[in-house]
Amino acid sequence: MKKNTLLASLTLLAATGLGLSSCQEKDNVTVKNEVSEATINQVKALGFTATGAQKVAGGVVVEGDILLTNEMLASQPEQSLLRVGQDEQYRTTNLVSRLPRVLTVSVSSQFPSGYVQAADEAIRRYNAQGLRITMRRITSGTADLPITYSADLGPGVLGRSGGFPSNGNPAPGFQLAPSVIGARSINNVATIMAHEMGHCLGFRHTDYFNRAYSCGGAASNEGASGVGAIYIPGTPSGADPNSWMLACISSTDDRPFNANDRIALNYVY
Repeated sequence: MKKNTLLASLTLLAATGLGLSSCQEKDNVTVKNEVSEATINQVKALGFTATGAQKVAGGVVVEGDILLTNEMLASQPEQSLLRVGQDEQYRTTNLVSRLPRVLTVSVSSQFPSGYVQAADEAIRRYNAQGLRITMRRITSGTADLPITYSADLGPGVLGRSGGFPSNGNPAPGFQLAPSVIGARSINNVATIMAHEMGHCLGFRHTDYFNRAYSCGGAASNEGASGVGAIYIPGTPSGADPNSWMLACISSTDDRPFNANDRIALNYVY
């Protein structure tokens, strides 16, 4: 597949500006806070920033593209945050278990055909790593990681994961908003998909301690309280400009797994 192959079938509105995130648009990081003080305290206790938290059906969306379900908000995990340096790779407390395991992926028929090609590329990237988790796209039945269509995820939001693993299972897929993504290359959309898959498997943003690194603007810490961001040994203590789990991505970037990403993936899975 050529890197610059365009999603020719995409005729939807192109997103304005270059600084878009697989979580959301750089210039629209903060959304209206619609959550109670008690819920904000629950978000902070789990190790996430409450800035821009948004109440949705079933829970609260934080950091642009992460759903904390009501079950997760009510939980009281005991594991503490381990921090080394500033820009390492991070995972969540809960991971996918019962390995080795094949996870199925489906793509909603509402998407343009180019999204199927992008999903296949994202799956290929994971399967090429020799992990204890492999992925397979299916066209019928219920998938472990359904990729579902959304007309609107909020101001500038490209995609939103279904949260993080729970009870040994991955988060139940993620949503994408083609009207915001617009016309992009197969590999750019595959990077967005691989990023959201990463959240579903339990990975947090590489620039967790300063999302301004990839998103621009003022320095913004995504939350350093009790739990929820566990350092992955072997990943760098300095900036990592090409990681697939950076918070933001431009409309032209392609981020296949780099050396540090592969260390993180192989350590966890």
